[in-house]
Amino acid sequence: FLTMDIRNVAIIAHVDHGKTTLVDGMLKQTHTFRQNQAEMSQTTIMDQNDLEREKGITILAKNTAVMYKTTKINIIDTPGHADFSGEVERVINMADGAILVVDAAEGPLPQTQFVLQKALEQNLKIIVVVNKIDRKDARPKEVLRETEELFLRLACEDEHLNFSVLYAVGREGKAWKTYPSDMEKPGDLTPLFEEIVAFIPPPQTKPNEPFKMLVSQLDFDSYKGTYAIGKVTQGIIKEGQTVLQLKENEKVGTGKIQQIFTSLGLLRKEEPESQPGDIIAVTGLSNLDIGQTLVDPIDPVGYPVIKLGEPTLKIRVSANTSPFS
Repeated sequence: FLTMDIRNVAIIAHVDHGKTTLVDGMLKQTHTFRQNQAEMSQTTIMDQNDLEREKGITILAKNTAVMYKTTKINIIDTPGHADFSGEVERVINMADGAILVVDAAEGPLPQTQFVLQKALEQNLKIIVVVNKIDRKDARPKEVLRETEELFLRLACEDEHLNFSVLYAVGREGKAWKTYPSDMEKPGDLTPLFEEIVAFIPPPQTKPNEPFKMLVSQLDFDSYKGTYAIGKVTQGIIKEGQTVLQLKENEKVGTGKIQQIFTSLGLLRKEEPESQPGDIIAVTGLSNLDIGQTLVDPIDPVGYPVIKLGEPTLKIRVSANTSPFS
């Protein structure tokens, strides 16, 4: 069967460095939101939780997706606040690359180091976005150097130093591959989309092997019950198919998949079957838990034991040469 061209990208940053606003810009440019969704939020489209709107920060990791030309880009918007760092750990394993957003005035801060370290531990390809370059106190040259030094401190392999750099004004939906001489000119996020497709690798999957998926997130609604969310790393799953639920390679349950959903914008779209490498949500299973593996009964072998971050919801180089040098 034909498989879709997919990129799975996590958005990581210190709090208030503009990553959620950048995701909003990606949603708007690709027209993958309803107009009323943009209007109903005075802050950002992605922050739909009441507490997030009150605090103005992202607490819960969320999945969305946009279509750029023929490529589906799954975007995992992660919390930037240190209190919710466990949420970052639990979802970053679904990504194949990450966009590290750094404020052009503040530079890398403690949570920047934490999220970058987690991304490098997963060997993710990193696109650094130096954001808010329109700030009067922006110091992009120094911030890029500080970010390069952070990579040097955290890198465990030479490949970790091979990251890409872009510049952006996220709230205006603009990005540049090189530092712009005039940021007032019309522009958009096309350079970011192009870099994601070119620099972030597609998911490594085994499409012809029996289905396998690590449950990285759970969601719930009163109508459909609990959703198991994760990246399909092997095979496909179809509606009505039976799966085993494994935890640390021990069987903890069996169930039949009722519905399969993928993301498009902020909405879930029901599909008859999954695509290898895609991030999906499935319903119909009970006794679900973060870290379970859903597998085809004909190949009942789960993943090696992965220690995921504990739930933390308390209320619920060759680096690019600097253009300045």
